[in-house]
Amino acid sequence: MHRQPLTRVAAIYDIHGNLPALEAVLQDIRDADVEHVVIGGDVVPGPMVQETLTLLAGLPMPASFIKGNGEVAVLEQLAGTFAEALPLQARASVRATAQALTAAEAALLATWPMTVTLAVAGIGDVLWCHGTPRHHNEIFTVATPDAALLPLFDSLDVALIVCGHTHMPFDRRIGRTRVVNAGSVGLPFGTTGADWLLLNGQVELRHTDYDLDDAAARIRRSGGPDAEGVARQILQPTPADQMIQLFSRAELRYGR
Repeated sequence: MHRQPLTRVAAIYDIHGNLPALEAVLQDIRDADVEHVVIGGDVVPGPMVQETLTLLAGLPMPASFIKGNGEVAVLEQLAGTFAEALPLQARASVRATAQALTAAEAALLATWPMTVTLAVAGIGDVLWCHGTPRHHNEIFTVATPDAALLPLFDSLDVALIVCGHTHMPFDRRIGRTRVVNAGSVGLPFGTTGADWLLLNGQVELRHTDYDLDDAAARIRRSGGPDAEGVARQILQPTPADQMIQLFSRAELRYGR
């Protein structure tokens, strides 16, 4: 944990190899004079992951990285232990991404921790995770009842928890803990563009618009894993209410 509280921190989650979206968000982050960036997992899998990793490696400010279920899946694929039940296309993307990564890139992903805690001025200690603090692949949404979430969040003794994973931003209070989903840079549900989070003494859910047609064309030309699926999704995202209903069938399964 930083001894001196940070004053302007950005969180970017669920990039999924969408390099054009990341480029646009990073321009907004530079314009906002951010001093530290948290990359909250699921940089991979996706179509332009090597270019995305190169861009993140060259950030002009300090950064903290954590693993998401995407990084875990790709590393397990490389180790021959991947057993998560996924749709065929998602599993194919994990497999192709694992094959595309260099040994150095895979080794880098393996060094990322599952959570990070940072002190942020005006807010306090902030815990950053991907799904929940309990498990990187755990699902909850804005519609998950407080009563189901209280045992998971209320004993953690932090001012704020930031998560991602479900690709839909929200800001809610669960007992005494504020919990914010930063949304997705690369594949948001419910809206086009890119979602991210800024902490600057207060909590600001941010949205960045970018040229979707150009981005889809670049992604298709890349020929990377699931390029066509990612291009379609950024042009016409799945509605948020549809995803909330789908996610409700699997929410909080790691606490059962």
